[in-house]
Amino acid sequence: MTAVAATLRDAHDGIACPVCGAPRSEWFMVVGGREYWRCIECEARYLTPAQHPSREEAYAHYLQHENDPNDSRYRRFLSKLSDPLLARLAAGARGLDYGCGPGPALAAMLREAGHAVALYDPFFHPDPAPLSETYDFVTCTEVAEHFHNPNAEFARLRALIRPNGWLAVMTCFQTDDARFKDWHYRKDPTHVVFYRAATFMYLARSWGWRCEVPVKDVVLMQRPGTQGRA
Repeated sequence: MTAVAATLRDAHDGIACPVCGAPRSEWFMVVGGREYWRCIECEARYLTPAQHPSREEAYAHYLQHENDPNDSRYRRFLSKLSDPLLARLAAGARGLDYGCGPGPALAAMLREAGHAVALYDPFFHPDPAPLSETYDFVTCTEVAEHFHNPNAEFARLRALIRPNGWLAVMTCFQTDDARFKDWHYRKDPTHVVFYRAATFMYLARSWGWRCEVPVKDVVLMQRPGTQGRA
């Protein structure tokens, strides 16, 4: 470990993981002046919080996204999550697309399948009213990697889900430390936290929820019934 890495490690010693709250993270690497850490408990990797983009910087970047609800290729991409989720939902379920963006394609797909879907996005659908209700499912596609405080965000998402309901997350799993430096997902300036399948398994165990990974980059987490833990 270099002297710079040792200094960064010591500066961060004792800081809780922003994903699971574990009390200590390890220094991971520096890439282009951006400092990354890894949690020894949940295995998440994350950017040091002091280097998070501002709200204005993030919004400017999001405006460059082109997520057309009618784009067949985009729909195929989202079907990695929608197909396994739909297979687990009862008819007429009610859900929330959390972080839906300006073009909520997934919500449209789920509505076409017969489910009611509310929308929330802090930039594009900021009305907080849907956050005061509960749902049979909550979807979070290509959003969790943007969370500046993932522990708090996941606590909010859990509170939105009814007993036996589902939290469906899509995010590109981090799998290879050797490729992290050149990984396209890391290069997005608004991506500040990176998860492994093991990260979600760890979170589910800590919550007392079920966890399934039907395909790579998709995780389905089910809240237990009224007799289980919340």
